Amino acid sequence: MTPSSTSSERLIGGVDFVALPTHDVAASAEFYGQTLGLRRSVYMPERNFAEFETGNLTLSIIDAEKMGLEHHAQQTEIALHVEDVAEARTTLEGRGVEFRGDTFDTGVCHMAFFNDPEGNALMLHHRYAPRTTEA
Repeated sequence: MTPSSTSSERLIGGVDFVALPTHDVAASAEFYGQTLGLRRSVYMPERNFAEFETGNLTLSIIDAEKMGLEHHAQQTEIALHVEDVAEARTTLEGRGVEFRGDTFDTGVCHMAFFNDPEGNALMLHHRYAPRTTEA
């Protein structure tokens, strides 16, 4: 079968993980595990990475430079779903997380922007209005 952009067969089944660079796997593992409270599924500091589960996407924390890659902090926010942005923000502020600006209300969702200790962009996100999608 020849690949075709008009094929109705689904090629991509999802996103398995997103890699986030760090210079310190242990410190980043503490941030994602303790500060954010994500479940750690893999911890292999001897192989320069750890993985954390968000429910539908794995965050793979990697020491990019020790893996022969360049270290470039993720500049586009990864939206972490929470049920209540204000409550989650207050909790994380109590754990030392600094947010960039006020919580933003788009008219369909709330978003609160912050960075991990390595500068990777994250946000707390909650959609409160129904989502409409293409068929």
